[in-house]
Amino acid sequence: MNPDVDLPNRRRPGTGPERPPAEESAESLRERAAMANTPPGGKSLTIGAVCKQLEREFPDISISKIRYLEDQKLLSPRRTQGGYRLYTPADVARLRTILRLQRDEFLPLRVIRQELAAGRADNDTPKGGAPDPRTLRRASVAVRSSGAVYSLADVLDDTGADAKLVRELEEFGVIKGERRDGDTWYDDTEREVVRAARELARFGVGGRNLRVFRTSADRESALLEQILAPSLRSRNPERRKEAVEALENLAAIASHMKYLLLVRDLRRLAS
Repeated sequence: MNPDVDLPNRRRPGTGPERPPAEESAESLRERAAMANTPPGGKSLTIGAVCKQLEREFPDISISKIRYLEDQKLLSPRRTQGGYRLYTPADVARLRTILRLQRDEFLPLRVIRQELAAGRADNDTPKGGAPDPRTLRRASVAVRSSGAVYSLADVLDDTGADAKLVRELEEFGVIKGERRDGDTWYDDTEREVVRAARELARFGVGGRNLRVFRTSADRESALLEQILAPSLRSRNPERRKEAVEALENLAAIASHMKYLLLVRDLRRLAS
């Protein structure tokens, strides 16, 4: 069964409709049936239509992901008598906010739920045009990897760095990579480290100089591990999940603290 097809709440075995002709998919038939129950003049969308509307801004959006957010109590679309979801413009706006908070601020769903409950919306902007301190604190914090890996050629092509810089970063322990079948592979975070190192290299900052960042990160990581190690190693999946969310929040706060201390010291230099 295709997991990306929106199914009604209940379905009795052996009583489903006959297989639709090849020229019209089952999903298309279901969506047309659902829309037939939309009140005249209504602007509700089926889950498939919502997915198509958002896929340009969020290429990884899927019907399964939208249904998962509903399971997590972040969305509550209206249901037709047949059990099909219908999304109002307000539902779509809420979904867009959730996806942007995940993508841009790397917030876990628990925190997103709190932000929405507090009235957070996409059009929220700080007064005076100043950057939102929540974004400054969280913008680069996400401890769960996407699982994507990149070859050296991929990293060089994507970042514009040269192989000598990457070797230097590896030599001083700034990045590590993973050896597989004679090749080295890098995750998405290490790729971005290379990108940042290339920008710093324009100012004469080399791999040797970047060891200070590596040392600082090691110390911060050790501190957070000391705080949360028992929960992170728990055999209870729910407890581990909560520990990972707490780790992301602590890392975000630590990142913001480091940012504030850096700003304080740089202001002294500029005064």
